[in-house]
Formats: sequence, C-alpha cells, structure tokens
Amino acid sequence: MALSPLPLGYCTNVHPGRNVAEVLRGLDTFTRPVAERFGEPMAAGLWLAQPVIAELLSHPAGTARFRDQLAERNLTCHTLNAFPYGDFHSERVKEDVYIPDWSDPRRLDYTRDCATVLATLLPDGSEGSMSTVPLGFKQFAHPPEFNDLAAGNLIQLAGFLSRLLEETGKCLRLAIEPEPLCLLETTDEALDFFAFLHDRADSAGAPEAVREHVGVCYDVCHQAVEFEDVAGSIQRFAQAGVRINKVHITCALKVADPASRPEVREALARYVEPRYLHQTIARHADGTLVRAVDLTRELALSPPPEFAAADEWRVHFHVPVDAEQLGPLGTTRTELKQALQAVAALDCAPHLEVETYTWEVLPDGKKTDLVDGLTAEMTATAALLGDVDETERLVTKE
Repeated sequence: MALSPLPLGYCTNVHPGRNVAEVLRGLDTFTRPVAERFGEPMAAGLWLAQPVIAELLSHPAGTARFRDQLAERNLTCHTLNAFPYGDFHSERVKEDVYIPDWSDPRRLDYTRDCATVLATLLPDGSEGSMSTVPLGFKQFAHPPEFNDLAAGNLIQLAGFLSRLLEETGKCLRLAIEPEPLCLLETTDEALDFFAFLHDRADSAGAPEAVREHVGVCYDVCHQAVEFEDVAGSIQRFAQAGVRINKVHITCALKVADPASRPEVREALARYVEPRYLHQTIARHADGTLVRAVDLTRELALSPPPEFAAADEWRVHFHVPVDAEQLGPLGTTRTELKQALQAVAALDCAPHLEVETYTWEVLPDGKKTDLVDGLTAEMTATAALLGDVDETERLVTKE
C-alpha cells in the first residue's frame, strides 16, 4: 500500500509561532512560498503552542476563523505537533521542552484543547493526529507513581477523543514520540509502557478507546540515534498492536571512527549550540552504548575514554533530510529510507511530516534561505516516497 493518501507536509515548529498572528505570518512567509515551489498539494503540520491554542479557544469563532484562514492559503491541516508546550524559539529550550510531562494535568488539558482545535481544522472524511512528549525526561526526578499518573491521564484523553469522534465524526489519535534520554527512549521501553497502559485501560473499562486513539509518533532520527534496527522496530510496534499514528521524516548526524579523525570531531563541535538538546550516543564494537545528555565542545573535542573508544557516534540534531553528508559528517538518511520502506508495509497509513526544526541553529556555512531549504527537503522527500511506493507496489505484485 502507499505510505499515505494525505498530502506531505512539514512541521511549522521550524519557525516562530508565539501567537496566532505570528503563526499566520510564518505561513505567509515560509509555508505558502514552499508550497508554490514544491508544486504538489501540501499540508501544514502545525505546531500550536499552549498560548496559541488558548487564544484560538478564547473566542467562540476563533478556531473556525483560523480554519478559513488556512483555506485562503490553500492549506489543510491533518496533524498537530503538541510536543512543545511553550516557546520553542526562546534562547534556551533544551530539557524544558519536556515540561509539563504526562503526569501533570496541564499536559492533559493542553492536549485536549489541541484535539478540540484540530477537530475543527481537520477536513471532513480524514483522520487527525497529535504528536506528544515521550512521557517525560529521564534526568528529571519522578515520583514512584509516575507511570500510574501518566497512564491515568492518557486514559482520560482516550475517552475524550472517543467522545469527540461520536460528536463530530472526526477520529483523532495521539502519537507518543520516543526520544533519546526520555522515559520512552527505546522501542523496548515504549512497548513495555504500552503493555502497562493497555492493562490499565482494561482495568478501567476503556480498552477500545486507548487502543484506537493512543499510539506512537515514529521519529526516525530518534531511533537511528539509538542505533536501533529501524525497520525491525517498526515491525515490532505493529506486531504488538501499537499503532504508528505519525512518522517524523528526520535525519540525525553520525560520526564514524571519531577517535582517529579529529577533523571530523572539529566539524561536529560547530554543531554545539545553546537552544536545543542534542543527545549523543556512542556505540562500541561489541554493541555497548554510552550516552551523553547533550553535545558539548568538550565532548566533541576532548571526549572521555568511553566515547573516544567507540566506533561511531550519533547525535540528536535534526539535519536536512535531503543530505547524505554534511561536509565530513554523515547523516542517517540510509536509516530513513529503511524506515519508510517498513512503514509502507503497515496496514495503517500514518501521517507523514518532515520535521527539521534546527535550520536557525545550523552552523555557519550550512545555513540557507529557509524557503529554499524546506523546498529542497520536500522535493527530495516526495521523490523518496515515490521510490518507496514503487518498490512496495512491485513487491506486492510479485
């Protein structure tokens, strides 16, 4: 089957959106020109922070007016990025992006409000998704009852989405996004939590709602940074009955044989920046992984022994998805191709979204005009999806 019948989109968290006016300004400045150059139908994968959602819901006609403003720009919206709750373009975001976590009622309230907005924006006859935090960040302190609290909030959300479907005819699904150094980091951790969540849902009398409305956002960069077999990972979610509701089309940085290549580590050091968290994982020849919470100049240029002895490093830095190489640095584009091939074999058709949010913080010499960069990403991704669809068609025919 084709990966998705919906138009491809990119996530608008790449440009600021602190209020509705700024969101619309970003659509006019970036999204519309990209759509025109792309030359194919394109969806807007909207990031609507909590203040924007509150502003839309503060007026009875606010969301309907925003839907009309999207239509005036020939844009549709099928998915929201409900991960960053606050300002994703402040001087320092780092680990604050995981606050509030899923034990906090504020996260539940925000996600419910996102669903209310998306139900109005969503075209008739289509389904919607919302990506969200991987429960919380491992480096923060969490109470012993954290999983119970998080599961309880997720069950409440599933019930809300089920009622919303009955009232509006719009099916919306949550997509929990595993990420390095978070409570849901690896495929194993995610599957363990979903087994726990499903048990809790069974006990709460809500098994259908949770299984229908709560699944995964598969960010390819994240699982590639974990050195996972991405195709096998995707198959494991399907086998466990955990629906992949959204796919972030993303690539990470990778550094092969860093110990003997100081010039490559020097290139990597130029990616150190103060806004976003760049979790770094190194793999030894025996498969052992070592982790660093963030990429620093010290880590890149004077790595500790456990990093210096590793065969390869991978860094959670979303880099342009059309790039196989960035100077002497590699990317995980090969893993992206493998992941999309595995997604094409699934029974469901998840939302597909390019999510390179780091254009503003790329090192000097790698930056480009944002419209040019996004257009190149969209064009390359459309070609890649076409190749995957054709391969899947031939395999099915055989």
